[in-house]
Amino acid sequence: MRLFFALWPDAGVRSLIADAAAGLRLSGAARPVPRENYHLTLAFVGEVPSSSLAVLQQIGRSQREPACTVSLEAYEHWREPRVVVAVARETPAALTLLSTRLRAALQDRAAEPPLRAHVTLARKVAQAPVPQAMSAIPWRATAFSLVSSDTSGQHAVYTVVDTWPLLDETPKP
Repeated sequence: MRLFFALWPDAGVRSLIADAAAGLRLSGAARPVPRENYHLTLAFVGEVPSSSLAVLQQIGRSQREPACTVSLEAYEHWREPRVVVAVARETPAALTLLSTRLRAALQDRAAEPPLRAHVTLARKVAQAPVPQAMSAIPWRATAFSLVSSDTSGQHAVYTVVDTWPLLDETPKP
C-alpha cells in the first residue's frame, strides 16, 4: 500500500480549488489534476505492507492538534517536480505542528523539509504559465485523513482509509 496523511477538502473547498485550477492557462503536455484528487499532504508514508495499517491508524488517532484555517493565496510553478500549485503564503502553526508530529511518528520521515502548505493543480508543466492573481481560498481544516494512492493508471486514484477530527478550540459560552 502507498499511503500518506493529508487534509481532504470538503465539496465547497474542492469547488473553489477547481475554479482556481480552471483559470490557469496551461500548454503542452500539462495535465490538470482531477478535482477528486485535490488534497494537502501533511506527511508522506510511502509503500508499506498492509500489516502496517493499524500502526498508521494509531498514529493518526493519537494526534491532538487544533482545527485551523489555511488560506491558499497564490499560484506557483515548481520547476523540478514540474507542477503548478496553489500555495498558502503562511502555513498555520497548528498545521505545521501536526505535520511535524506525524513525520516524527514515522521516524525516517522526520528529516524532510518543513511543511509548505499547497495543493497541486497540474502536473507535467514544463513552462510556468503566465503569472496571474488568484482569489484566496479559505479552507477550515477540521479533520485529517490517511489516504491510499494507486498510481497504476493514467491518473492516481486516492482513497481515504481513515479520518480523524482536529480539536475544536472555540471557547464555550
